[in-house]
Amino acid sequence: MKILIVEDDADLREIISTSLQKERYIVETAADLRAARAKALIYEYDALLLDIMLPDGSGLDLLRELVEKGRQMNVIILSAKDSIEDKVEGLDLGADDYLAKPFHIAELHARLKSVLRRKMRDGKNLLTLGNVVVDLDEFGVRVGEKDLDLGRKEFDILVYFMNRPARLIDKQMLAEAVWGDHIDSADSFDFIYAQIKNLRRRLKAAGANVEIKTVYGFGYKVIVEE
Repeated sequence: MKILIVEDDADLREIISTSLQKERYIVETAADLRAARAKALIYEYDALLLDIMLPDGSGLDLLRELVEKGRQMNVIILSAKDSIEDKVEGLDLGADDYLAKPFHIAELHARLKSVLRRKMRDGKNLLTLGNVVVDLDEFGVRVGEKDLDLGRKEFDILVYFMNRPARLIDKQMLAEAVWGDHIDSADSFDFIYAQIKNLRRRLKAAGANVEIKTVYGFGYKVIVEE
């Protein structure tokens, strides 16, 4: 899961980022409205943690712009302004939750998991496609009755595809979702090809009827073999 944190307080931004990375989220950050706009309006994120009071404007303006441009994203507002007006306006604009500062990191994690579970997985912590089941809490994978051990990035790639069955995914989109900002320093996509090759091999060896197909010239698509 890829998260964008928009927060101008450097210490809080670092605390949230570090804590989410420990929970195996892919995390990107922005310290002001300009940087947030440059990322949120271009790249794809599973959730946005959005501060209202930014040095160059209001986070609510970004939320309003996302709605106007049809950019669907799970949004949790983080704000020191615990006013009913801000809360109502944020929720009216499409935010999924509102958390007033100061807050406990454990509560933020719980709110984030709840939003993702409710909006993306019908309230479940399991992803199922064909005979493959992924436990998102335990980071476990089962194929039929067998446990399947995957590396960290193999697991992240599988989750990304299983959240988007039959959808065409290009390699740039996949790289940004699974590697985040680190993709900017990559010279090629060879690392993606290697990870997908290993994932395919492991799925096939375990008897999975889920296959990651290459769509030449475009990218990849996950399908269930009949």
